[in-house]
Amino acid sequence: MAAPNKVTETRDEVAADGAAFDVLMNEGDALPLGEFSIGALHAPGHTPACLTYRIGDAAFVGDTLFMPDYGTARADFPGGDATTLYRSIRKVLALPPETRIFVGHDYLPEGLADYRWETTVAEERARNVHVHDGVEEADFVALCQARDATLAAPTLILPSLQVNIRAGALPAPTAAGSVFLRIPVSGPPLS
Repeated sequence: MAAPNKVTETRDEVAADGAAFDVLMNEGDALPLGEFSIGALHAPGHTPACLTYRIGDAAFVGDTLFMPDYGTARADFPGGDATTLYRSIRKVLALPPETRIFVGHDYLPEGLADYRWETTVAEERARNVHVHDGVEEADFVALCQARDATLAAPTLILPSLQVNIRAGALPAPTAAGSVFLRIPVSGPPLS
C-alpha cells in the first residue's frame, strides 16, 4: 500500500514513481510531433515537476510565468520554492528574444478586460512586473514570499491535485460504483 498523501491522505492506486503517466520527460528530452519536436525544459519552483515545452519558436510555460502585467506563479505549493522559481524563469528568459511564450493563465489585472495568452521572451524581459531584466534573485524571492503569504489556497486545488497525480484520471470507483474526491475538513496546510 502506498504512503498517504499528506493533504488528502489518499492510499490508493497512485504510485509515487510516475507510472500513471504515459511519458515522463527530463530536461533536454524530446518527443516527435509530426514534423516538429517537443523539447522539455525543467522549470521547477511553482511545483517540483513543472516543465516548459518548446515547439519550434514557441514555449508553453504553464504556470511558471504569466502575462507581463501580472508576473509569475506562486511558489508556496508543496515542493515549491521561490529561489528555484527565479532560476527556472531565468532559464526560460534566456531563450531567443523572439520566442513566443504561451502562458497557462491570464489573471486580468484591474482595469483590463481582454484575456491574453501569448507574449514573447523580449516582452517578459522588458515588462514582467516581477522578473523583468534587472530584478535580482534576492529581490524576487522577497517579493514572492511576501505575496504568497497573503494568498489563499486556490478554490479547486484539492480536487485538482487528486486528478493531476493520476495523470488526469479520476480515483477508482467504490464497490458501489461511485467516484469520490477527498476534501479534508481539517489537517495540514498545503505548503
